[in-house]
Amino acid sequence: MTKSSESFSIKKWSEGDRPREKLLLKGKENLSNAELLAILIGSGNREESAVDLCKRILHFYKNSLNQIAKLNVTQLQKFKGIGEAKAISIVAALEIGRRRGAEEVLILKKISSSKDVFTIMQPLIGDLNHEQFWVLMLNNSNKVIHKYPLSKGGITATMVDARLVYKNALEHGATSLILAHNHPSGTLKPSQADLQITQKIKNGGELLDIKVLDHIIVTEKTYFSFADEGLI
Repeated sequence: MTKSSESFSIKKWSEGDRPREKLLLKGKENLSNAELLAILIGSGNREESAVDLCKRILHFYKNSLNQIAKLNVTQLQKFKGIGEAKAISIVAALEIGRRRGAEEVLILKKISSSKDVFTIMQPLIGDLNHEQFWVLMLNNSNKVIHKYPLSKGGITATMVDARLVYKNALEHGATSLILAHNHPSGTLKPSQADLQITQKIKNGGELLDIKVLDHIIVTEKTYFSFADEGLI
């Protein structure tokens, strides 16, 4: 190891400045995002400590963990000092965080507004770089009893099998449905295909007395509700 690389080794730091030791001594809540990421990657490169490397990555993405969570292994490897193993560790850790967020919203007891739907669906589809179309099934108390992705990727009304939607609804004893999909572009305006899909599924439930209560378009920060806008 060269003299320059030794100076950037975390092992040479005072114990209170080392991310792992700092976590043990002061608690996880006292670590910065860069320090937490540094624990994941373990080491930096010849010019930077692990913390400095992670600070650089965070700075590049305007200190947004949400933006970094969208990166894949190849994209992370573009940063000097991030090899495949380190990139995998970061991707895996942030995916666990995303799943935890999705799991925690399941404590929501009842859907009483479009915002409740956004709270459930944003962790699942809000920051995806491709479209996903989901169906939420509700009981008489407006509690979500089941939800599942109906389609991934671009979607048109011709791709939607309303019979399958209502077959699943009957199997779960659903009395109403809420539709949800994301717009990776960030636009909230519903497309003609969005309108057609909504009407097709709504029409399919009329004979079965299963209502479509709303259709929510989800983006990373906000949402559009068909019900709130009088489109359903």
